[in-house]
Amino acid sequence: MLGEYGLAIAMIIALLVGIFSGYPVAFLLGGLGILFAFIGDIPVPFLGTVVSRIFGGVIENWLLIAIPLFVFMGLMLERSGVARNLLLTMQRLFGNVRGGLAVSVALLGVVMAASTGIIGASVVMLGLLALPVMLKQGYKPEMAYGVVAASGTLGILIPPSIMLVLMGSIMQISVGALFKAALIPGLMLGGLYTFYLLMAARLRPDWAPLASESVESVAMEETEKQSPLIVALLRDLLGPVVLIVAVLGSIMAGIATPTEAAAIGAGGSILLALLHRQLNVQALREVCRLTSKTSGMILFVVIGATCFSVVFQRLGGADMIKEMITGTGLGPYGMLLLLMALIFVLGFFLEWIEISFVVLPLLLPVVSGLDFGGALQGEALMVWFAILVAINLQTSFLTPPFGYALFYLKGITDGSVSIGTIYRSITPFVLLQLIGLTLCILFPSIVLWLPGMNE
Repeated sequence: MLGEYGLAIAMIIALLVGIFSGYPVAFLLGGLGILFAFIGDIPVPFLGTVVSRIFGGVIENWLLIAIPLFVFMGLMLERSGVARNLLLTMQRLFGNVRGGLAVSVALLGVVMAASTGIIGASVVMLGLLALPVMLKQGYKPEMAYGVVAASGTLGILIPPSIMLVLMGSIMQISVGALFKAALIPGLMLGGLYTFYLLMAARLRPDWAPLASESVESVAMEETEKQSPLIVALLRDLLGPVVLIVAVLGSIMAGIATPTEAAAIGAGGSILLALLHRQLNVQALREVCRLTSKTSGMILFVVIGATCFSVVFQRLGGADMIKEMITGTGLGPYGMLLLLMALIFVLGFFLEWIEISFVVLPLLLPVVSGLDFGGALQGEALMVWFAILVAINLQTSFLTPPFGYALFYLKGITDGSVSIGTIYRSITPFVLLQLIGLTLCILFPSIVLWLPGMNE
């Protein structure tokens, strides 16, 4: 195998070396694709198929228009102050519950995940809003940092998710079906987080002290002096809920495509910012700049990954992967566990975009050939597998050494906490992620019940 697939193996090694060196991933993927095309003596006209794949399969894909619109929606909601007001209100709601502030962060993570879908923005926003209050209240750093990092990553799974949009494009399956399939697993993970936080606070009261009068009064003085709790909760929760229902409801009801729903969300986020008196020219300019930057980064990586993938398959990489996996002699579930373990390990070193565009296409032929029986056939099998991969890739944001949520969190602490403390804080949440993944494997109906309701 080493002789037959030597260049394909060399491409993988070169990719890992380049990633560890810190070289920009988009340049790395595209550059390695072109370099190994010449090393492998691939005819130059073949590179024309790479260009055709990029323009015909990527640039002209209308689904990708949803990405900048969802990014804009998330960034505008972040600037509108919706999350800050909602956290303060939830703190009042759970103020007399041990661990209530941590639960508020987890619930806010769920709400904002269904509104933003941007990991960096969610982690930074939750960190800046909640960490100072939690630490001042006496929360154990291992609990405070962990719940912020884990809750911030829910946006990559709970729809509207940019990752699910790209997966739908890669796997040629309905994005609407993926959104439906991801909703219950995403909420289940939020429920697992909440259960763990309440149990940890009960078993270890010193980890999650009750709010002191001074802390609570300071937190509420700014905006909540006169508002009764029920009024404040309705006021701060109504806007995000209406926006979520408008975006997800229109997709699930078949009224709008994901791209059209993303436009609804972008317009709704502008309206919410206007209602909260946070909309001005400077804010709009900054949101547009960050939207362009994020969307451009994603598109650039997609283009580089397309070049890498086409050349890798031409050098026999797809056949190598298939032979290595199918040669194990494992049954369908054994093979699935092997693939999940492979993606989990790759998540330590690669971003979800590279795994989605480089690794996922190589695994699809293997998965489509697995016979699980029952309803796990055709598109249902692909939807189920896509959600399992999505849960797995969400975990990659929390696993060292390249868990991006950890670096976002480290960045906003100004060096006041060690990376070791952050690593320890996310360990229980990684285990909860794996429990959620296991439940979705053992009980596929968790994933497939909602998509199957219209059938």
